[in-house]
Amino acid sequence: MTTAPVASVEELLLTADLLISDPSIGATATGRHRGASLALRTALEIAVDRTLDATVPGLADTTTRAKMLCLRCYIDATTARRTNTVWSHLCLGCHYHQYEIGPTQDQVRAWRAEVNELVRELTFLSTINN
Repeated sequence: MTTAPVASVEELLLTADLLISDPSIGATATGRHRGASLALRTALEIAVDRTLDATVPGLADTTTRAKMLCLRCYIDATTARRTNTVWSHLCLGCHYHQYEIGPTQDQVRAWRAEVNELVRELTFLSTINN
């Protein structure tokens, strides 16, 4: 059984940047914004996984929601709260609902900035805990 290569956090952030800023991509603006939200959410989840794995190995099979709850026990409360909040927004932003308008470019840009900062903080924390 072969597994697909996993994209790195940096590649996911670059993909989000491309989707946010390049209207020539063959998708609607809402589709690009949802795609960027998914890339950002995945990058954040990878950073959370690395942080928790450095502290408490064995949480890989746990749901992301459970990981978000665990996070506050291993990092400062403010960073854990910010991580959970932006993750929740990204979850809503990447799911299609017929009765909702998708995320705006400004929302996705704000999420991008927050994810970038959180990834840096979580990466730093995971290196300290190793």
